[in-house]
Amino acid sequence: MKQLEDKIAIVTGASSGIGRGIAHTFAKEGAKLVIAARNQQRLGTVADELRVLEARVLSVPTDVSQEAQVITLFQEAMQEFGRLDILVNNAGIYEEAPLDEMSLEMWQRTLNIDLTGPFLCTREAMKIMKRQGGGRIINIGSISAQMPRANSAAYNCAKIGIVALTKTTALEGRPFRVVAGCIHPGNVATASVPPSQSTEPMMPMDDLVRAVVTMAALPLSVNMLEAIVLPTTQAYLGRG
Repeated sequence: MKQLEDKIAIVTGASSGIGRGIAHTFAKEGAKLVIAARNQQRLGTVADELRVLEARVLSVPTDVSQEAQVITLFQEAMQEFGRLDILVNNAGIYEEAPLDEMSLEMWQRTLNIDLTGPFLCTREAMKIMKRQGGGRIINIGSISAQMPRANSAAYNCAKIGIVALTKTTALEGRPFRVVAGCIHPGNVATASVPPSQSTEPMMPMDDLVRAVVTMAALPLSVNMLEAIVLPTTQAYLGRG
């Protein structure tokens, strides 16, 4: 039997990168999918790819930093499927600037998408999951939550915030069988960052996604609260 047979999952940021990889593997494992991202054209392409895999899929163009759009996303998911088993908060952006050169706009843009977006999605998922008697929320964090990089203040702070959001969700969800966990990826090879263009070790997308599936497939009586997944040779402790 497939690990996610007939599970209903929302994946944000699903039009590319890690989100696309998660959506593909969830589909192969039998999940029914609601995929969300800002880029409608790329989202539609991913939806077509998932249908080739014989997955039932609903695509909803969504900017997770916009409250009304997030509410619509969850309303449409419930209208289509009637329940929600898994939410993967993956949507995010990364921008670099030294702290003394970072604009307020960059700071706010990063926090709005990388932290406020997951909060809004978690809030709507909690409403549904508490009513239905359980569910699982998976947040895609970053090793920058433990070992920040320079020139990434907004991203670092957002990912540290994701840890607090995850733990708060797990705590408040405990009486309702709503489980929350966070996966912190290291360097992942994607179309935008292939191994040939990186000076650092990279891990294949499939290896990260396998960890996400492992977390998603656990029974609600078990929580994997946090997991760090990174290339064995990637500098982590003591990196600068």
